[in-house]
Amino acid sequence: MRLALGISYNGLGYQGWQSQSSGLTVQDKLEQALGKFTAHKVSTLCAGRTDAGVHGLMQVIHFDTPIDRPESAWVRGTNAQLPHDIAVQWAKVMPQEFHCRASATSRRYAYILLDSPVRPSIDTGRVGWVYKPLSLERMQQAAQHLLGEHDFSSFRASACQALSPIKNLMRINISRHGVYWRFEFEANAFLHHMIRNLMGCLIMVGDGRKKPDWILDVLAARDRDAAAPTFSPYGLYFVGPRYAPDWGLPEHPSLLDGLPGAHG
Repeated sequence: MRLALGISYNGLGYQGWQSQSSGLTVQDKLEQALGKFTAHKVSTLCAGRTDAGVHGLMQVIHFDTPIDRPESAWVRGTNAQLPHDIAVQWAKVMPQEFHCRASATSRRYAYILLDSPVRPSIDTGRVGWVYKPLSLERMQQAAQHLLGEHDFSSFRASACQALSPIKNLMRINISRHGVYWRFEFEANAFLHHMIRNLMGCLIMVGDGRKKPDWILDVLAARDRDAAAPTFSPYGLYFVGPRYAPDWGLPEHPSLLDGLPGAHG
């Protein structure tokens, strides 16, 4: 039986999603919990890996198991074995041809940014931070240059394992909600550190250090040194993948509405 799970997690205490020898990753903790619940070794695949400090609202994973239990039991039983900062939100039995990564049509991320003279306190780890005022108009102008299919080599970490730097960035939405900025990104796929590097560039445009058209020069350079420094992982959330409606999987994680600056 192939099972898909929707996972949420606070990434502060973990070394990212992907399993490591330290055992201190979200995947390690999830597979340990599933192993206890099923009494057999479980290997999972995910829709999109996240870095240390990055949070997940609806990471989608799948695995195969001989265990036949109600979907609600998979949620309750796995959560009983998980640390307090990781939770299964839903479970669904899927056809064998479903693949959480290959079946996804796009991936979505959100970045929450606190714009304040004073650093975060209560929101530490949940938001990024800038202390210089930002211009929405300038950032939106820069974002328009990024939309569409491009070679994003300038926004790619040196350790990136993607086969190609060419990605289709389908949507960037920037909005302000009180002291918070909310950036939403959707693409067919993302490179390692791509969003954090995009954020660094958008902020440099927003605070006036660079003009909006500078983004065109960064893209054309296809060189990581041409872009801004990698921005903080704090405030970055993997919203989740999108799938064709026929798969019957949730599309809107309810936790998205609870982020700082949420507007539904």
